[in-house]
Amino acid sequence: MKHVLLTAAAAATIATGATAQEVTLGRFFGACEEAGTDTTTSVGEACIIQSIINAADAELDGITINTLPTDWGNYYDQIKAAYAGGTPPDIHVMHRHRVPEFAGLGAIAELSGDLEAAGIDPSDWAPAALEAVSHEGGIYGVPMDFHANLWHVNMDLMAEAGLVEDGKPILPTSPEELLAQAQQFKDATGQDYLAADFAQFPIGVRLVLALMWQQDANIFTEDGTATIDTEAAANAVTAITQLFDAGLADPQLNYADSQQAFLNGEAGILVNGTWVVDFYDAQAADPDVPLSSYYAADFPTLFGTGATWADSHMWAIPASLAGEQRAAAMQVLAFINDHNIDWARTGHMAVRNSVLESDAYADLPHRDEYAGTAGIARDTPPSARYGAIQDVLNRELQAVWLTGKPVGDALADAELEVQDLLDR
Repeated sequence: MKHVLLTAAAAATIATGATAQEVTLGRFFGACEEAGTDTTTSVGEACIIQSIINAADAELDGITINTLPTDWGNYYDQIKAAYAGGTPPDIHVMHRHRVPEFAGLGAIAELSGDLEAAGIDPSDWAPAALEAVSHEGGIYGVPMDFHANLWHVNMDLMAEAGLVEDGKPILPTSPEELLAQAQQFKDATGQDYLAADFAQFPIGVRLVLALMWQQDANIFTEDGTATIDTEAAANAVTAITQLFDAGLADPQLNYADSQQAFLNGEAGILVNGTWVVDFYDAQAADPDVPLSSYYAADFPTLFGTGATWADSHMWAIPASLAGEQRAAAMQVLAFINDHNIDWARTGHMAVRNSVLESDAYADLPHRDEYAGTAGIARDTPPSARYGAIQDVLNRELQAVWLTGKPVGDALADAELEVQDLLDR
């Protein structure tokens, strides 16, 4: 049975036998050539999202979907270039922190008048999900998830180090305890205590942000004042660099290498997001993978206040999209919204109340292990310059742990450059 939610214009198109409406869809998450249309059995972000898209293509009458997957690292440069050239995808994925930039430029459409006709009920979105897609009173997308950084744990190695109690990992509660536990782990196992992508994508930035928020600090204020060259920022960076200095973590790992080190049993903890929970769970079940006992833990509180970096994925359409093409794009967004439980299988947190309250959601693997993450999720104030600000922080922090730049110099340089961005 086809999933039919048609406007009168779309129905008329089908009735006259016209060519199906083609919708282009831009996304990251990686490629998955083997994805079919079964949204309930695919594993990993790339295959799960592609199975949902494939199912929409198969089930939505009068609509075909052309997927344009793009590498995560180049995604926003390509989307901006597409908008500049007048050829943006009809639908594209975005992060919450990019909404002020794209909505502020008038690039993406305000959707509040389209949702009901498409069969999307925004009252079913969790309040934070509605907030994530809102800008200056308008709704600029359909939310898909909340995602956040977790501590992914190799329980066998932690047990070997004496850092497991009552079936749960013993995680540090201060920077001093972090260093002591990391040394205990290294002495017992010979492996690094912690791995993360410190050399490529801004995972290190997100670590520092979390540790600043745990001190009730941030990198800039609501009124646009940069606050990076601070004691809180220095404390956050030092909590990480102490592990490098003691040989308990490797600052030169990129995203792929840090993940492989964890799967190979060469690190006790990997700092990464909710998006890999189901993938690591599947890897732990594979007898050929050294990781065999896996736990997904809330980000530990090393300072006074619990906090972890978090963001949201959402879907937007160009403001220039109109008529039947806009109606078709909205039907695809409605289909993705209807499959929120399938996307949540990745490990991401769902955005629909009806899903969050369901038994199917509660029964997802490891969900109870990081149930506290939603309550400690934090972000920076909204800013149209966030992408550039993140790039500055990533460059300066990598200069600290890859080239030995003094922490104070890096933070001072970052603050000057970020303030310049905020003042533009």
